[in-house]
Amino acid sequence: MADEPRPSPNRWKRFSDWDERPLRLDKFAIEDAEHGFVAFASPHDPKPSFAVAAGGSVEAMDGVAARDFDMIDVFIAKYHLDPAVAAEAMAMPSLEIARMLVDMSVPRGELVRLAHGMTPAKLAEVVAHLSSLEIAFAYGKMRARRTPGNQAHVTNAKDDPLQMAADAATAVAFGFDEIETTMRVARNSWSNAVACAVGAAVGRWGSLFQCSSEEAEELKIGMAGFTSYAETVSVYGTEKSFIDGDDTPWSKAFLAAAYASRGIKMRCTSGAGSELLMGFHERKSLLYLEARCLCLQRAMGVQGTQNGGIDGAPVTCTVPGGMRELMAENLIAVWLDLECASGNDARATESEIRVGAKILPYLIAGSDLICSGFGSILKYDNSFNASLLNGEELEDYLVLQRDFEADGGLSPVEETRIFELRKHAIEVLSAVLEELGLGKPTQAMKQSVAAASGSDETASFMPRDVTLISEAIHARGITVVDVIKALARRGFVAEAQNLLNLVRLRVSGDYLQTSAVVRDGRVLSAVNDPNDYAGPGTGYRVGEARRREINAIRDVLTREEVLRAEQVHKAAESRRIAYRTAGSAAASTDGQDIVIGVSPAFGIKLFQSVAGHPLSAILRELVQGIAEEGGRARIVRMKHTADTSFLGLSAARLAGSGIGIGLQAKGTAVIHQKDRQPHNNLELFSNSPITRLEHYRRMGRNAAVYARGDLPEPVVVPTRGEAMGSRYHARVSLIYAVETEMTSEGAAPEELEISFLGVSA
Repeated sequence: MADEPRPSPNRWKRFSDWDERPLRLDKFAIEDAEHGFVAFASPHDPKPSFAVAAGGSVEAMDGVAARDFDMIDVFIAKYHLDPAVAAEAMAMPSLEIARMLVDMSVPRGELVRLAHGMTPAKLAEVVAHLSSLEIAFAYGKMRARRTPGNQAHVTNAKDDPLQMAADAATAVAFGFDEIETTMRVARNSWSNAVACAVGAAVGRWGSLFQCSSEEAEELKIGMAGFTSYAETVSVYGTEKSFIDGDDTPWSKAFLAAAYASRGIKMRCTSGAGSELLMGFHERKSLLYLEARCLCLQRAMGVQGTQNGGIDGAPVTCTVPGGMRELMAENLIAVWLDLECASGNDARATESEIRVGAKILPYLIAGSDLICSGFGSILKYDNSFNASLLNGEELEDYLVLQRDFEADGGLSPVEETRIFELRKHAIEVLSAVLEELGLGKPTQAMKQSVAAASGSDETASFMPRDVTLISEAIHARGITVVDVIKALARRGFVAEAQNLLNLVRLRVSGDYLQTSAVVRDGRVLSAVNDPNDYAGPGTGYRVGEARRREINAIRDVLTREEVLRAEQVHKAAESRRIAYRTAGSAAASTDGQDIVIGVSPAFGIKLFQSVAGHPLSAILRELVQGIAEEGGRARIVRMKHTADTSFLGLSAARLAGSGIGIGLQAKGTAVIHQKDRQPHNNLELFSNSPITRLEHYRRMGRNAAVYARGDLPEPVVVPTRGEAMGSRYHARVSLIYAVETEMTSEGAAPEELEISFLGVSA
């Protein structure tokens, strides 16, 4: 009997039913090698091969005869492949070359030379031998510029130029080397360009800027002097995708030459998944198609690439090995000696764990531009759609730099400084708009933007208003020179000079070098800052000055800050409780006597638990709880120890009942018995951040129950898995240091008389 027909494979494979969960992860995964939904080594990929005719022309490449070449093959064969190297490089085993990529003794220059003689299939086959760890290592070795950098997205949902200028100044202050904008309304491109160019000139100069628009319009904006680089010049790995985009490799190469002729830096954009999204992926692997794109870009003579999935990253990351593929295509880019803006822009996942995992290899390995770009604004304001990292994650990213002592291209900035820059940028752009007769922002508009986190909070220009401004700029032929003059006439000389400095770079052409950025008024590129990594102690290292910058994040705790915060509570505590020293504490014989042993700084330098309870309130609950079960509380300050267990054991040895409570100022408490081992207590409140006052009352009651020889139900402070260590241990360690500084070995305990003063805790 013939086999029954089988249904075709389900391309969209559901992880699980996450729809009902309030916070779901990614809903679908793709796994369908037969139809080309595969990251590495599709069955339909060509095998690496190369043949040259007697005259030196390429007669076959990757299993395709020259007569059957499509236009991508023709362009790669003619302009990418170096015939002097190809025979040598193609003859080498791919595994041997892969090992050379991770061998720190093999110079970068030698590997670049070999790459220029490799076909797309060969390049893809080599990097497919590398694990994710090896790809990250090779990337750190092969990137062109030694010093890492970063790029920002600066956009907003209204295309509001005031917010655009303020956010551009903010991005520059954080250290972004490049700023990229785009529009919600295409006609607003000229206004966006002016606003970002002016905002990026506030505070310092050197951040390069581009306006992502329709290619012809983008070129016009560049010719008018507002932009200093172009990036969104798309390249595809299949001929049909090119034709569908109304382009060819030759037209893209011509566009690259047009930009270069006016001193404008240009890189192309490609990335895995783009052909799949356009429907012309030819059932080839994502990596092979991207290798074709990168060979094309080198052949076109552009400075570099923006790759790593880009708009295709979300679909690529649903394929097995998808994130590894994105890393691999970035590696091919730098191996070909292209500048690499390494993606990490489109938000490929809503899983915070996957987002963190995605960025970490680039942060540690470094990249010419780690993100292309980082959403320096809030997600809802990102007109490119949400980036991998956005304004919501900016401080997390700054902390990651500090955690790994890795230079991610950014520096923390004081909030007051950001606010000053935002206000100034708004005033500067307002002056330009007024001087050129483009608009007259009101004071209310300016104020709403200065303090706003995003466009939801502004009362400023709306998209229609911006269209009128933008079309006036275009129609009147306003250029960057007009803007510079307007700035100077209105007294903003520093900003005029900053913008002029950037325009002057287009004359010298220095920043057309591979991987060029501008730092401290100086072009830094692969020419004067080449990546010289050759093992430990070589390549880029975070210097001491840069380390101090990276470490200066907000909300860093110090001992002084802890004590300052405690002093805030001192006056209130003095109205709630009075302590009086009554001499040295002695052991009691009273069977109802229960000693509460408090730590050295309790009520002297420290006045509130980490849960926020006044220490007087905790004492009151313990004393009242003891009394409710017939015991009598006695308060003793221990001076020889601050350890919870030893506070409790020392208290128990002084108590006539043999039962004591140890209480640290941070709120940790223990019930102890005089004949037990130090850390073998009766009950322990170790999670002081979630211990409530009612728990301390019950602890007092249980201590009295133990004192009369009965066994109470132990008090359990419920936890729901809170990350208390990460939230509180820094503060706790500093609090404990204050306590231990006040200890003295062998010091006698001190009897305390306390009076509750009737003020509610």
